[in-house]
Amino acid sequence: MRTRLAGWLVGTALGFAACSAEVPVTSTGPASTEAVASPVDDGATSVLPPPLPPPPQRPATTDPDPVAPLPAGEDTTIEEVVDGDTVVASGGTRIRLIGIDSPETRDPRRPVQCFGVEAARHTGELIGPGTPVRLVHDVERFDRFGRALAYVYRLGDGLFVNAALVADGYAVPATYPPNVAHAEELAALAGDARRAGRGLWGACHDERPAAPTTVAPSTAGAEAGCDPSYPGVCIAPAPPDLDCGHIADRRFAVVGPDPHRFDGDGDGVGCEG
Repeated sequence: MRTRLAGWLVGTALGFAACSAEVPVTSTGPASTEAVASPVDDGATSVLPPPLPPPPQRPATTDPDPVAPLPAGEDTTIEEVVDGDTVVASGGTRIRLIGIDSPETRDPRRPVQCFGVEAARHTGELIGPGTPVRLVHDVERFDRFGRALAYVYRLGDGLFVNAALVADGYAVPATYPPNVAHAEELAALAGDARRAGRGLWGACHDERPAAPTTVAPSTAGAEAGCDPSYPGVCIAPAPPDLDCGHIADRRFAVVGPDPHRFDGDGDGVGCEG
């Protein structure tokens, strides 16, 4: 009896083992997940997550921000820097930067002026020989000395060179009507430079920046009698005392004692109203 019972138990155990080996193992994951054939189990299946979407394609390089469009003009190359406000362009064209005046370094009638060497050097740093530039003209193309009058823009990055020289204190505004397209902008930059003591405003102390070679017409005086306190225009010295209603010039640089008191708020710009 015991022998027959032991044999029955052994047989039952073997039968359960055989049945359990034939039952496949399945995942308990979500019902929506598809069963995918396993590459390593012939005939068996396993549940794998769906493949991820491919990453978005990104360009290999990113173009730099474009330079702001420049005004229409003539493109050329700088050949020589004469001084802070005069350069020579390709073909030997002598260019006088409009609306500004830097201290003199080559005038045979006077010694080198305060900050003149520094101004010429800085202009060379901005637009030295070989620099591509664009020349933009105003109403008049040439001055009485035969120099081309131009606002100069550096082609590489669009730098407005005339304005940069004033903003950094290497030149002062000089108004030559009718070429006044940027007169207000340059006067405002000069006021900022003076208040900050940049360039010649901090280095020259009581010395006045150079008077312009070409003097703007004014109702107040003649070329031979221009007060050096107003280097961008020609205004007769006092007396008599003048006010802004007596002259045609507006927003010009004021340097030094200001005998006519055109610069009432002391910001370096006369007759702003």
